[in-house]
Amino acid sequence: MNQASFTGFDGFIETGFEQRFQRLLRQAWQARTWHVIVAEPGSGKSMGIRDLVQTYAHGRDSIGGRNYPLLAVTAPKNDPKEQALGNHILLAMDFPTRGRWSDRKYTLLYLFRQYKVECLIIDDAHDLSLQHLIFLKEITDQLRLPPLDHALGLCLVTAGWGDTMPLKEIFDKPETMWIQFRRRLDRVQPYCRIAGHTQEEVRAILEAVERVYQPSFPDLNLCKWTGAIHTWLTHPLLDPQNSGRVIMDNLMRLVMTALEWTYAKGERDVTPQTWDAAAELLTLRRDAIRVIDAPAPKELSPEQKDETKKKSPKRKTRSQANSAEVNGDLQPKVGE
Repeated sequence: MNQASFTGFDGFIETGFEQRFQRLLRQAWQARTWHVIVAEPGSGKSMGIRDLVQTYAHGRDSIGGRNYPLLAVTAPKNDPKEQALGNHILLAMDFPTRGRWSDRKYTLLYLFRQYKVECLIIDDAHDLSLQHLIFLKEITDQLRLPPLDHALGLCLVTAGWGDTMPLKEIFDKPETMWIQFRRRLDRVQPYCRIAGHTQEEVRAILEAVERVYQPSFPDLNLCKWTGAIHTWLTHPLLDPQNSGRVIMDNLMRLVMTALEWTYAKGERDVTPQTWDAAAELLTLRRDAIRVIDAPAPKELSPEQKDETKKKSPKRKTRSQANSAEVNGDLQPKVGE
C-alpha cells in the first residue's frame, strides 16, 4: 500500500471534553452570562467552538438571511488596538472593515442587535490586550442601555497549563474598570477549567476512530489498547501536572501515527511493536531533530565495479605523459 494515500481523520468527535465545554458555552448563551474558560493547549477548544457555532448558525430567520446567535472570533495577535478586535468581529459577521474606525465602532451596536447576537465567544482570549478588554466592556455596556436593551453573553476561552488562570490577574486589579468587569462575570462560575479525558473517555474515542477506519483495517481493535494508551499519554512529559487526564491532540497524534505506519506495511491491525514505536516517538523522541540531507550514494556490486573498470579509460601517469611529449617533439612534422 502507498503510505501517501493514507488520510488522517480530521472530523469532529463529541468527546467527554467537548460535552463539558459545549455545555458551558450553551449555558452562557442561554443565560447571557460571562465566563473565563481555560483548558490545556490541544484539548479541542477551537474545534468545539467551530462545531457549536456551525450547529446553531442557521437556527433562526433574520433579515437578509443572516443570523449569528453565537458569534465566535479569535483574539488578535500582536495588535493591541481596539480596532483590531473590532475588525475581527466585523469579518466574522461578513461585513467590510473599510472606513474610519470611529464610525464603524458604533455600527457594531446596531449589528449585534440587528443580527441577534446573543453570545460572543473569543478564542485564544489570553492574547487580548487591555484595550481589547476595555472595548468589550464599553460595547456590552452600551448594548444594555435603552433603546437597545440587549444583553450579551461573553465567553473568554483561553489556553493554560496547570493551575494558571489567564486574565484573572488583570481582573483582580483594584482599578474601577476591572472591578466593574469582574462584577459582570458569572456569580457561580466566573472562572472555569475544562478537564481532559479520563480513561473511559479515551476508550469511547478509540471506539469512534475504530468505526471510521474499519474498512481500511478489517481486524482493527483499538479499544483493547485503552489502558496502555492512557498510560503512555499520562507520561510526565505529556502530563507534567500529573493530572491523569489525556489531551485530545496527543491521543490523535499517537493513534494516527500508529495507523499510518500500519497502513504503509499493509497490515490489518496495529501490532504491539508499532504501538511501542509510536509511543516512543511521541514521548522520548518528541524533541528529536531529524537531519534532512542528500541521499547516500549507492554501493556498487562487485559485477558493477568490474564493468566500470572495463569502461573507464586508462589514465597516463605524469612520467608517461612527459615521455610522450618528448617523443612527439622528435617526430618530424608533416611537410618537413
